[in-house]
Amino acid sequence: MAEWRDGSGRLRSGPVELELEVAASYRARTRGLLGRDGVDGALLLTPAGSVHTFRMRFAIDVAYLDRRLRVIAMTTMPPNRLGLPRLRSRHVLEAEAGAMAGWGLRVGSVVELRQDPRQAGLDTP
Repeated sequence: MAEWRDGSGRLRSGPVELELEVAASYRARTRGLLGRDGVDGALLLTPAGSVHTFRMRFAIDVAYLDRRLRVIAMTTMPPNRLGLPRLRSRHVLEAEAGAMAGWGLRVGSVVELRQDPRQAGLDTP
């Protein structure tokens, strides 16, 4: 997808398909997972090259994606940490700690991300 908008979508990693929340605006990326007790599915921050977990209530899995949606690095971050920036990262995928291993996601995996134009606020009346 050439242009991402705040909204919902779907993530596919191998045989696994799940709910995806997209945070593409500055405001949505800044808010991220703050104030939540968990996340259903995953959150895509785009564009993004690094993340932090300051003031978060739970640990998260983080996958850094390049422009082709290939996982270039992964880590699990407990609350109140600053992640290292990844120079080739264009997007960051976040999920509850342990979720990505359950999906079979690893460095080198390519994910498929879809966003419904109606869900993304792209439809025109």
